Amino acid sequence: MGILEVKNVNKRFGGLQALGDVNLSVAENSVHAIIGPNGAGKSTLLNVLVGKLVPDTGTVTFDGNSVLGRTPFQINQMGISRVFQTPEIFGDLTVMENMLIPCFAKRDGSFRMHAIESIASEHAIIERAEEMLTEVNMIDKREMHGASLSRGDKRRLEMAMCLVQEPRLLLLDEPTAGMSRADTNNTIELLKEIHTKRNITMAIIEHDMHVVFSLAQRITVLAQGTPLVEDIPENIKGHPKVKEAYLGEAA
Repeated sequence: MGILEVKNVNKRFGGLQALGDVNLSVAENSVHAIIGPNGAGKSTLLNVLVGKLVPDTGTVTFDGNSVLGRTPFQINQMGISRVFQTPEIFGDLTVMENMLIPCFAKRDGSFRMHAIESIASEHAIIERAEEMLTEVNMIDKREMHGASLSRGDKRRLEMAMCLVQEPRLLLLDEPTAGMSRADTNNTIELLKEIHTKRNITMAIIEHDMHVVFSLAQRITVLAQGTPLVEDIPENIKGHPKVKEAYLGEAA
């Protein structure tokens, strides 16, 4: 049994069957990729996992506990963090101020924007924030504003903001979208380092096959809202239906 279990999940939007009998098991400490073309149901599935959508039928459990009916905040408190396709940071705050927000939320369960100055003297929180920024190679940019960062550095900051909450599962929605190849490769290496060092389970929705085959230990392919095949990367590469429908013969 995986740390994340999706069983017989269905979701319709009017006459559109967005998800049909989806079953998915993500093993603890693994990197599991979910791929498929536009309209395959990837985003709908992700939104079910983080509580933004409730399935019509089926169950979703994390470490044996149902996530259905919980708010995104409650799901986050269970140990699930989401990395968005577009990095979710505060552009008008410095890198350090961005880091203080999840540090404070982890400690007290809430955050008030005007509280930044009041907690600035709390050495334990600052040290924790600095540790995470050092881990993602952002400590030298601690005084820069979020809006001035490159796409790759925004992603590194967002990753640090997630990791400081000590999640057990990271849901990554196209983590390299819009990046240059250099930033993409740097992000791949960062995710590898995080997985190796922290043994965090990762579920990645991604269309870049370079990213998928660089990171994933297991891959699920969605087609029209239903899993087409699930296997190790080596077998996915050679699967005739997958090659024809999603990767192309050249892959």
